[in-house]
Amino acid sequence: MTHILEMAPPEPPRVSMTARVRLDRAASDLWRVIDGTGLVIGHLQAVPEIGGTRYRARRYHAAAHAFRDLGDFWNADDAVEALRLGR
Repeated sequence: MTHILEMAPPEPPRVSMTARVRLDRAASDLWRVIDGTGLVIGHLQAVPEIGGTRYRARRYHAAAHAFRDLGDFWNADDAVEALRLGR
């Protein structure tokens, strides 16, 4: 009999209250970033690294029908800020 070890999905990243966003899980390591008006401004993806977890800021580009990475950050607040500023 084979047993499959299920890993718990990572906890949602902590973002400061000043970011004024909500994170909704989209996949086991991916969260939608929703602003105060209810608009999805992008996604945060947890990327495990040897030194800890980095957060990849991703935004959907409609013309390309694909996501574009805005960068990897050592904390979720910096990734959210990149999404807010549209970098």
